[in-house]
Amino acid sequence: MAKIKVVTDSSVQLTPEEIDKYDITVVPLTITIDGQTYTDGVDISREEFVKKMDTSKELPKTSQPSIGVFEKVFKDLTDDGSQVVGIFLARSLSGTIEAARQAADLIGKSKEVTLIDSDLTDRAEAYQVLAAAKDAQEGKSLEEIVAHVERLKEQQKLYMMVVNLNNLIKGGRLGPLAGKIATLLNIRIELHMPGGHLEVAKKGRGKKFSKNCDKRVLKDIEEHKHEIKEVAISYVDTPEDMKVWTEKIKEINPDIKVLTRVTSPIISTHAGSGAYAVFYTMEDY
Repeated sequence: MAKIKVVTDSSVQLTPEEIDKYDITVVPLTITIDGQTYTDGVDISREEFVKKMDTSKELPKTSQPSIGVFEKVFKDLTDDGSQVVGIFLARSLSGTIEAARQAADLIGKSKEVTLIDSDLTDRAEAYQVLAAAKDAQEGKSLEEIVAHVERLKEQQKLYMMVVNLNNLIKGGRLGPLAGKIATLLNIRIELHMPGGHLEVAKKGRGKKFSKNCDKRVLKDIEEHKHEIKEVAISYVDTPEDMKVWTEKIKEINPDIKVLTRVTSPIISTHAGSGAYAVFYTMEDY
């Protein structure tokens, strides 16, 4: 039976230990800030990027991996007869999965390479990647791995709060008039990603709005405290506030695993300073 190897992109929220333990290949995106281009996770850390972003006059630009990069990755991984499962951030956020698809076609590896749109990113994407990697190590078939990932998609929840809309406005995610109004009124927005599409679920003013949204999410976690396997908190630049989140979740159920980490430059660029997201899943990954 051919070995199955798992590939993902650098927007994913995986720990170094998970990447090493499950032999996951992470293909980095690139970021350009103040005229300097960096390879995500290679020559700039997440913390270093946030510091540069917060002082940059212009919105950083993110770029998907080139087709050539994917060609090399797929060739290297399949040279020994292995198959590849590639799980990437939602196509609505990036053309990464399409670049991967074109690369596989160009080198004649479309049969050896199976691509999955996670419909999400960050730790939600990681749940799918880890599920596939664990299944592969256990010797499960390609069909079983794909079915597990698709099932897992239905068991995940994502809650994201954007408290500073500057980056969304600069990036064209809001129209110019809407952007001006949002800035004047201190508007914050809660985002969801149903079916892989970023949508504004709620909007309101100031910290009170954020706190009310947070309470609702914590209530949902409380209601499912015996089903949730893990809660992950990803943030841009508010580590102290995220410690409070962790403490509240542990109060609900100390047995819930909580992973709290800085998000990727890809997400930070669009979400902006102060943004954070909470992910959780009801199924083992």
